[in-house]
Amino acid sequence: MDKKKVTVPLVCHGHSRPVVDLFYSPITPDGFFLISASKDSSPMLRNGETGDWIGTFEGHKGAVWSCCLDRNALRAASGSADFTAKIWDALTGDELHSFEHKHIVRACAFSEDTHLLLTGGIEKVLRIFDLNRPDAPPRDVDKSPGSIRTAAWLHSDQTILSSCTDMGGVRLWDVRSGNIIRTLETKSPVTSAEVSQDGRYITTADGSTVKFWDANHFGLVKSYNMPCTVESASLEPMFGNKFIAGGEDMWVHVFDFQTGEEITCNKGHHGPVHCVRFSPDGTIRIWQTSPVDDPEGLPQNGVAAAAAKSKAGVNDLGRKVIGLQITKDRPEEEGDRTGS
Repeated sequence: MDKKKVTVPLVCHGHSRPVVDLFYSPITPDGFFLISASKDSSPMLRNGETGDWIGTFEGHKGAVWSCCLDRNALRAASGSADFTAKIWDALTGDELHSFEHKHIVRACAFSEDTHLLLTGGIEKVLRIFDLNRPDAPPRDVDKSPGSIRTAAWLHSDQTILSSCTDMGGVRLWDVRSGNIIRTLETKSPVTSAEVSQDGRYITTADGSTVKFWDANHFGLVKSYNMPCTVESASLEPMFGNKFIAGGEDMWVHVFDFQTGEEITCNKGHHGPVHCVRFSPDGTIRIWQTSPVDDPEGLPQNGVAAAAAKSKAGVNDLGRKVIGLQITKDRPEEEGDRTGS
């Protein structure tokens, strides 16, 4: 009888506070890359395949709630509780631009053509910055009914999707008119919204439900009840046959996309899982973080998930479970600070 191989998880040290967002670049000629946002105010860039630390972007003065890379992984963006969104040179780590806001920035996203940056946050305003003219005023889309939690582009940058922290639903905006053209209805606020790599599906997590929507016609394709309240979900990008979800039960669940049947449950975290993401080659990377944030987007006291304060320490060990590599951080006691 064959024995299943189970090894120690890969642990990427570095952040001194909870990690609240993750983003993988597409595959580039130099490989693919992972950026992480943390309440320690310093986003980190890593090799997406090995987890090796590449660099830290230093300059924010508050918790960083959102991060992303452009399609070539040449620039990074971050949104922070210091009321700014920043653009960084991903090769040198230099700050290229800092865009001032009037409140906490919770979401940021590069357009597919890399020329625009989308931001959203507590102000209830979506802003579009022209990166070719960074000193020009942004275009404001100011009809959001609530504080913005997530924001993303789709349809070759012709449509924007956003969700709110204090109400259910995903709103789809026509970029040209600035109007809401459709709302994907959910009972609870959507804490995670991801457009699939092939552009076919929108994956959302709300309450204890993961939903899959047709990204072109916006119909509900599948809806599955989860065993707990989930904060994040991600669809396997290569074959689309599995999805993962993580949340308050501290476990990472793997499900069959067609049936919703749970395939496996990966235990070992010591706090709620705030973000789960597949890498572009179909590998899972998970950064486990600690307590749930308050409604205003400011952190509460709690236990940080990052295992060490050293920026360069990486423990390169892998766990293989049904062919998927799992990553987590060990928790460490850490005093909290305000996010502003």
